[in-house]
Parts: sequence; structure tokens; C-alpha cells
Amino acid sequence: MATPKKGRNASAQSKPGRSLALILIAIAALTGGMFASGHTKPRLGIDLAGGTSITLRAVPEAGNEAAINKTNMDTAVSIMERRVNGLGVSESEVQTQGRENIIVNIPKGTNSEQARKQVGTTAKLYFRPVIATEIAGGKGTASPSPSPTGSPTDKPSGKATDKPEATDKGSASPSASASTQGRAVTDALKADATPSASASDKGDKAGPSPSGSGGTAEDDANALQAKYAKLDCTDEKTRSSVGDGVKASEPTLACGKNAQGQWQKYILGPAEVDGTDVDKAQAVLNTQTGAGWTVTMDFTDAGAKKFANITGKLAQNQSPQNQFAIVLDGEVVSDPYVKQALTGGNAEISGNFNQQSAQELSNMLSYGALPLTFKVDSMTTVTAALGGDQLQAGLIAGAIGLALVVIYLLAYYRGLSFIAILSLLVSAALTYTLMALLGPAIGFALNLPAVCGAIVAIGITADSFIVYFERVRDEIREGRSLRPAVERAWPRARRTILVSDFVSFLAAAVLFLVTVGKVQGFAFTLGLTTLLDVVVVFLFTKPLLTLMARRPFFANGHKWSGLDPKSLGAQPPLRRTRRPVDPKEA
Repeated sequence: MATPKKGRNASAQSKPGRSLALILIAIAALTGGMFASGHTKPRLGIDLAGGTSITLRAVPEAGNEAAINKTNMDTAVSIMERRVNGLGVSESEVQTQGRENIIVNIPKGTNSEQARKQVGTTAKLYFRPVIATEIAGGKGTASPSPSPTGSPTDKPSGKATDKPEATDKGSASPSASASTQGRAVTDALKADATPSASASDKGDKAGPSPSGSGGTAEDDANALQAKYAKLDCTDEKTRSSVGDGVKASEPTLACGKNAQGQWQKYILGPAEVDGTDVDKAQAVLNTQTGAGWTVTMDFTDAGAKKFANITGKLAQNQSPQNQFAIVLDGEVVSDPYVKQALTGGNAEISGNFNQQSAQELSNMLSYGALPLTFKVDSMTTVTAALGGDQLQAGLIAGAIGLALVVIYLLAYYRGLSFIAILSLLVSAALTYTLMALLGPAIGFALNLPAVCGAIVAIGITADSFIVYFERVRDEIREGRSLRPAVERAWPRARRTILVSDFVSFLAAAVLFLVTVGKVQGFAFTLGLTTLLDVVVVFLFTKPLLTLMARRPFFANGHKWSGLDPKSLGAQPPLRRTRRPVDPKEA
């Protein structure tokens, strides 16, 4: 058993270049990936990059002041966090302040503008049938809009519904008279006059008609159509007030942007499906059918029945009355058309989506309504000046600490300090490239606590080198020459290093799990650098010392090598391990 073991050890000792080549290849690959991806710098958090801080105040509905409680506030915080993170904004902070305030800090980033729009949105989401729609301008009736935002299809089929030509869109041809179109709209409104029995009604009876006339269904339809003719969705103040006070069980007016970025106005029927009926939604790149980016929806059991019912009715109509509008807080975010009843409990919306618009829509569909209504009390821009000053001070402190470590290594370990400094440089290179790549990969952003974690890691890494060096020096003190001392000291040093790094990593993992916000950045960086310390010591420090032990400068114990037997207290001649001689064999 002893002979194979010696053979394996000899092989490992003779080829330390393999380990060095492996870690150098890893550094080269990470550096190449960093430059190839274009992310040559780590992403910065709000304290270093700046961003937006929003203060939201919960506003109770009349007679329901008790709704502002800890449970609802915590639910609102959870939903806001999912919305922001669903848009890919990292290092965002959402936390309560006092009884009725929520503070949201959003760092500057690609999707920070969309996050600001969605974070405090009440998100009352409804699926309403489209009765009429046209390009907004406030000048009366016009031909229906030329293209829908998307087209829903049954998910199992794997096919996207083809878009109709522009001439196929209207319930009448573009040259049809306004009176003919108005008659069709009035008939549709009269057909929808009976309140829907959908869950969106919440059991409420229909209130006063949106027209406020209190007359017959035809009078109400005519009044709503008159408001529709005057509606100008290009005016922001008009858009913000359209549909106010209208129940889900009533027809309403709405505004939204079409695929060309133009404002469009709508007459919508009573809500047939609401946001709570959507179980899950996600953006998917559909390469099989060539549909591009699509949004898939999975409904609850109850929602699937409602959706099948409404799509079955819409499929029998001509455009635009074969469309349904997805309405979020009174604004139409998509108006796909249907060609058949969708009965599978899931659907796919395809159309003029890019990755960003598909993710925005799936985010709206996935993260339901907030339990409370919030008002923006303040919105301030956070500059990176203060964080930059603190970062500069932290980096100066880190540089001073690193310089002191290097001076100590030079004074105490002399030639061995060359190996320690190279190991620190390799660890720094791995840490930097990984931080730069983890930004786009998992949304990691470097903040001030994370920088502190990286500075603390310098001490952890240096400690591993010192443990190994001291083990080697102890072996030399016992009279062994350098090459056997390097190999004999490694198993003992390895156990100590692994135990020490395991404790550090365990502390970082616990801290990451039990904390929130910026402290997680400290814990994540500490854990990452602890793992890298193990990699560097095993694949770089130990193989490099094995190679250096073959050089006369170190092997002969030069007084500047840090391994001089005399300075270490070893008595020459150096003792070598020998097999004891049996007196009977003498």
C-alpha cells in the first residue's frame, strides 16, 4: 500500500505546473469573458452610482382605515420588491418606515425608470372586452386602430395567431359612415349593460352608470359614446382621470399606447377576468415559431373558466370587438385579439414585443395588486458624490492596510513574501473579474459594505499564506530540508486553512440569510472571497512554493529567502528521515 502512495505523491510533486496552468487559464477565460461581454467594471449600488429614493404613504379608503396594518404593509413591501427585481434592477431597497410609509431606493440602471413607474402602482388589473378603439386625438370618430399589440394563442398549440390585415380590423370598412360605426358601438354597449358575473365584481351590484344619466341602457351607451368622441388621450391630465370611480362591472373609457407608440382611446366592456385569476406570467423568446418575444400566462382554475368564456364570445366578433384589453390601473397595456376560445388554462400573447416590453407586461401580470393605495410623498435623486467620497476613504484605508501587510511580509518572510504577494494579486484578479461578470449574470451590485467585505478578505487570504509558511518553517526547525518540508507541512496546513475558511464562509452565509439590504452585499463579498482564498491557496500558492523549493536560493536556505535554517534555530547537519536499523541486522 505504501509504494503506490509514494508514487502518487511523487507525481503530484513533480507536476505543480498543471495547477498553475489551470488557474492562469481560468483567469484568462474570466478576463476574456469580461471584455467580450462589455462589462469591464462591477455594477455599482445606489450609494456609489446614485439613483432615486421614493417615499410612499399608504392612503386608507373611506371607512377602511384599519387596512393600514403591519400585515398589509409587509405584503406591499414584498410585492414592490418582486416588481423591481422582476425588471432586473439590483440592489434595490424596499422597507417600511413608521406605520404608513414605505421607502424605496432604486439605483441608477437600465430599467430604473420602469421600476419607478411600477413600484407604487396599485395594480388593479382587469381583462375587459374592447368595444371600440381609435387613434387618440379628441376629434370624434375615426377608423379603428390599424394593429393590435399582440395576439393570444393556446400555449399547447405552439403556434402564434397570424395578425389580420389593417383592412380586416374594423367592424365596418374604413369608408363606412360614422353613424354605422356608432350604431355598432351602441348595440355592443347595450349587450353589455347587464353586469358581468365575474369574480372581479366581488359580489357588488352595479352602481350608477358611467355616463351618470341614470336613464335606459341606450341612453347610457349614447352618453358614454359622446364622452368617447371628446376624449383626448394625448393630454396627460385627461388620461389620469379617465375611468375614475368606474366599477369593474361597468363599461368604461381607457387610454393606452399602440405598437407605433401612438396614444389610443378605447370603449371597454365590463371586466370578465381580473389580475387575481392569473397564476403566473413570464416573458419567453419563442424561436420555434419565429414569433419573437412572447408573454405566456397560466390561469387559476377559476380564471381558466372565465378566460375560456370571454375568449369564446370574442372569437365570434369582428375586429375590434374580438379584442380584449389588459387594463392596469385604468391604462391599457395590451389589446390582443382572439380567433378561437382559449380553453387550456394558459395562453400566449405574441406581437410587437421586444425583450423589455415583454418582461414589463409579464411583470405586471405576475405580481398582483397591492393591498393598499399609496401616494408618492417625495421623490428625490440620490447623487453618488457622498458614496464616492466614502468609497475613496475606504479604498485609501484598504490600500494602507494592504501596504502594512506587504511590509510585514517583506520584513518577516523576506523571499517568501514574493509568493504571498503574487497570491494576493491572483486573488484580486479573480475577485474583480467575477464581480464584473456577476453584475449582468445575477444582478450583483457593488456597494460600500461589499467593498468593506473585500477589504476584510485581504486579512483572511494573508492568514492562509501565513499558516502554510509557518508549517514549512516548523518542519525546517525540526531538521528537514526544504523540499520534504514543503510536502510534509502541506497536509497539516491544508486542514487548518479549510477549517478556518469554512468558519468564515459559514458566518458569511448566515449573515446573508438573516439580513437584508446592503449588509447582504458585505456577506456576499465575504463569502465569495473566502471561496476564492481556498482556490488560490490550493491551485497557486502551494504549487508555486513547490517550484520555488527546487531553486537554489530557497533550497539552500539563503539568508534572504526566509527559510534560513540557522535563523530558524535548526542545528546543522540537517536531519533526514531514515528507517531505524534493527540491531539483529547489524
